[in-house]
Amino acid sequence: MKFNLFIILFLLSCAGIDAREGAIQCANLIYGGTHTSKCFSDEFLSAVQRETAIATERRFKSVKLSSDELFRYPFVIITGEDDFHFTSKERENLKKYLESGGFMLASAGCSSKKWNAAFRREIAGVMGKEQLKAVPMDHPVFQTLHKIKELKLTHSTGTATLEGVEHGGKLVVIFSPHGLNDTHHTQGCCCCGGNEIGNSLEVNTNIFIYAILH
Repeated sequence: MKFNLFIILFLLSCAGIDAREGAIQCANLIYGGTHTSKCFSDEFLSAVQRETAIATERRFKSVKLSSDELFRYPFVIITGEDDFHFTSKERENLKKYLESGGFMLASAGCSSKKWNAAFRREIAGVMGKEQLKAVPMDHPVFQTLHKIKELKLTHSTGTATLEGVEHGGKLVVIFSPHGLNDTHHTQGCCCCGGNEIGNSLEVNTNIFIYAILH
């Protein structure tokens, strides 16, 4: 399912975004000192550019979570496979970023249990009472461009779920413990025997559009 071009343009206008001007950039976070993603596909940015009126930069920009540069990016990704701890400055920056309109897509690479546990611990410390909760499949995030009815796992039967944090009535964090890295569209990367959501490209495209339009 695709939005009519005129509907996309109207929604962008309502969100204060001029589709004719500068392309929207996405940051790949450097966090916990030197942790960062090396295997998260940026193909969804090209998909957004192809299929909607939203202009995007098609490559991630590496940005330190502790830096003021963070606030130049409306959408950021964070992923990894090892335990980590945010610094106090990173916690402060992330809370301010999410509460002022920023959006974070978080994914446990290779279904990493260590990263899963670390992210849950760290985001709970950042957001306080606003905790991770399951995102139901009838949520608007699954309808923005593609009509997504299920999240298909690559290495086991059954379906996955996404979790999110809401602030001010909208999602500001979406987290996948199974992986939204879309390694099928990356070179030299795989999910290393762990699970991954097989329709990650469509899911990530939807998430990005949701984040930009809300």
